[in-house]
Amino acid sequence: MPDPMTVLVTGASGFVGAEVTARLTAAGHTVLTLLHRTGDLVRNNGRRLTPGPGTLTAVTGDITRPGLGLTDEARGIVAGADRIVHCAAVTDFGLPYARYERINVAGTRNVLDIALAHRTPLVHVSTAYVCGERDGTAREDELDVGQHPGNGYEKSKLTAETTVRKAAADGLPVAVVRPSIVTGASRTGRARDRKTLYPVLRVLTRGLVRTVPGHYDALLDLVPVDRVADMVTGATTRFEDAEGRTLHAVGHELTLRDVSEVLAEYPSFRVPRFVPPSAFSALALPDRERPYHDRVIALYETYFRRRVHFDDAQAAAFAGRPAATGARPYLRRLLDDCLATGYLGPAQGPELAAVRPDGSTHR
Repeated sequence: MPDPMTVLVTGASGFVGAEVTARLTAAGHTVLTLLHRTGDLVRNNGRRLTPGPGTLTAVTGDITRPGLGLTDEARGIVAGADRIVHCAAVTDFGLPYARYERINVAGTRNVLDIALAHRTPLVHVSTAYVCGERDGTAREDELDVGQHPGNGYEKSKLTAETTVRKAAADGLPVAVVRPSIVTGASRTGRARDRKTLYPVLRVLTRGLVRTVPGHYDALLDLVPVDRVADMVTGATTRFEDAEGRTLHAVGHELTLRDVSEVLAEYPSFRVPRFVPPSAFSALALPDRERPYHDRVIALYETYFRRRVHFDDAQAAAFAGRPAATGARPYLRRLLDDCLATGYLGPAQGPELAAVRPDGSTHR
């Protein structure tokens, strides 16, 4: 067990940040949670985070402000941190770029200023999709190779990670963790936050958009939130092994054909038809479908045409755990959780076996 540390976590209330915070306090560390306002932290399982044997100390601040908007007292507390874990970011798509710039880019610079002032080792949470729109293998040791970002979010994260790398070149101890598409828990599929892929699934399975531009051999990499939190926590507690590395926190690689065929197993779901992007026109969609395409599908369609595989050799060696397997079963767990909670409608899936005459089920 590493010696107890004090760790400043930005975005501690977020999907990944709350799980990282839980793991650090469970290991006996003190976590300084940088939050806009005080309140309970909620884990992915819906339960309030209760520290132990470590401690939680709430620090009110704002990553968009110089000095993180800290009071003099809070500044003194943060100065004693042994590590900084920078999870805070806006991950929603389709926002004005100024918002990504303010939070993801300028926010990262403000965190770096604090880290540089005290030479505090930094674990920076980026995204594997800094790779941009490309096919082939995206390596962990690549950053800016002239790629075209798929959206404003990706552009901002590429800029932020480039800034972090410049600080590292100037001597700041840094480790970078790049998750792919963060989704529900490995074993249960449970997801506290339904962003990224989830709104797309909702639109598609309800038949709100029936024709989508994409390649059936395009690749989606879905990584369970617990797998990401484990990687970030490991990079924090074993920083001497992670320093200078970029770790792809990736998981289950699915083609669009995999997704389509799994959706077809669920009687209540509509299954979209993917057509080559060159043959697709949003204007040809029925009038009732076009708003859903414009508000949801259009924000994510670059992911439906990329045939990109994420190399994770460094991450696998660091974590010492096997690669994730069972991509289709994992997708079913995500869908089952969405059905059970009503996000995708009533539970009618292949995971439910025959219905007895009295209406009960057996597996």
